[in-house]
Amino acid sequence: MNLNNVSAFTFAAQAFVTLFVIMDPPGATPVFLALVADKSTKVRRRLAWQAACVSFLVIALFALFGRFILNYLNISLAALQAAGGLLLLLVALELLTDKRDESANTSDANIALVPLGTPLLAGPGAIVATMIFVQRVHTPSYAVGLVIAVVAVHLAIAIALLSSTTILKVIRPAGVTLVARIAGLLLAAIAVQMVVDAVKAFSISW
Repeated sequence: MNLNNVSAFTFAAQAFVTLFVIMDPPGATPVFLALVADKSTKVRRRLAWQAACVSFLVIALFALFGRFILNYLNISLAALQAAGGLLLLLVALELLTDKRDESANTSDANIALVPLGTPLLAGPGAIVATMIFVQRVHTPSYAVGLVIAVVAVHLAIAIALLSSTTILKVIRPAGVTLVARIAGLLLAAIAVQMVVDAVKAFSISW
């Protein structure tokens, strides 16, 4: 389908669905729960909003200046993806080995920044997808549609994370530990896949 022939609404819907699938708010909730299990309800809610806001800022930054930033620093998308994968792998190992308490002195804002806001939510896949949609914007209505789509995705992220905090009221400490282990395993798989995809991209470019 030629995107020049579709309506702004269809373009916005395509952008929303694509970003929603890539960022996967429901899939991020186990990791979020594992990282905020020892926080108060008020702090959990604040971290949920902060993570969504950080993700939005990162996506907006790369939407506006992504090409310039990567070209100026001479960084390939594959390198960005590999770095994100390695960062997630470190977090996954902490969840799997229960070493989160060693970093208990870190501020709540740091958790919202890394790894929640980025690279878990605003990861290389979401960044690249957004940059591609920006290149396809040809009219002001398309631009407005893309902005609405990005905002709507991050509202969905915030709602998913906020809703997930009620689970912690039901499960006991043993359940929290189980969630942390499952989240660590899932996060490790995501991280390895990101690194594998980056290696494939490197091999193709060579």
